[in-house]
Amino acid sequence: MPKRIVDLRTEVPLLDIVSHGRAFRPTLAHRRQIALTVGRIPEVMVRVTGGARTVAGVKKHMSYVGRDGNLGLETDVGERMDGKDFAGRLVEDWDLDIDAHPRQSARAIRVRKPPKLVHNVFFSMPPGTPPAKVLQAVRMLAENEWQLKHRYAMALHTDQDHPHVHVVIKAMGEQGRRLNIRKATLRSWRSQFAANLRELGVAANATERAVRGQTRTHKSSGIYRAGQRKDSSHIRNRQEQVLREVQEGRQFRDAGHLVMDRTRQEVVTGWRNVETQLREHGNQALADEVQSFVRQMPPVQTEKELLVDELLDRNRDRSIDPHERVR
Repeated sequence: MPKRIVDLRTEVPLLDIVSHGRAFRPTLAHRRQIALTVGRIPEVMVRVTGGARTVAGVKKHMSYVGRDGNLGLETDVGERMDGKDFAGRLVEDWDLDIDAHPRQSARAIRVRKPPKLVHNVFFSMPPGTPPAKVLQAVRMLAENEWQLKHRYAMALHTDQDHPHVHVVIKAMGEQGRRLNIRKATLRSWRSQFAANLRELGVAANATERAVRGQTRTHKSSGIYRAGQRKDSSHIRNRQEQVLREVQEGRQFRDAGHLVMDRTRQEVVTGWRNVETQLREHGNQALADEVQSFVRQMPPVQTEKELLVDELLDRNRDRSIDPHERVR
């Protein structure tokens, strides 16, 4: 099997593995990124939580983010929009009613859904992170990415343990170019957000979940928020399905496990090659940390397998037969 190396020069995922069988010299940037990851520095979270396609939808979301005007939104020109009908004033300022007007063309008629008027992006850090620095780090990113290109507004929320910032970004740019958010776009934003936090004195990192040995599957923002409230129909349905399979004595290993296990093997191969290259270039201490990091990776588990463990643990805590229905 050829050696695999990991391209960390632009903080791309560890799974972007170059299979040329050649060694690489760990640069200072390599070593810093490796140290952040194996040191389990707190990870930033950046996710797209949807986007509105109608003016009414934009107003509704802005009202939610701005807490119906009590909190308001900080705009790209440094103003604070709050109070009664602040969302309507912001929609008018951004000319979203013009963007929403249907274009009378054959091409427009064929489009099933109208394009998004805004994107909603969520930036978050773990509990204990200074909220003001989270907001400042997002401001820095916004100025670098969208200033004079796309109108945007944001608000810091501190009503949960983890401080987070909601940003509403106008999809149509000032020069007529639409903002399309791809995986590479999110990767760049995560990297910038983490770098900005570090510049502000906050320990932060931005690596892919698989690289860190985590296997929890991504859930939509609605499922995620409902899960936090213990009110997710998706999770309840999955639990009921798993319970039926426990009662019927079925195997829990599903096809997704094989895919995740294959990904894990690629990740481990990449990390072992990183360890080898560090040792060959005299970075013994960091190589030892990489070795320990890989050894401590949790076993691969799908969402279904995690639910099985959770339900069986709950049953054990209640000292009942694991094949009984958990109430």
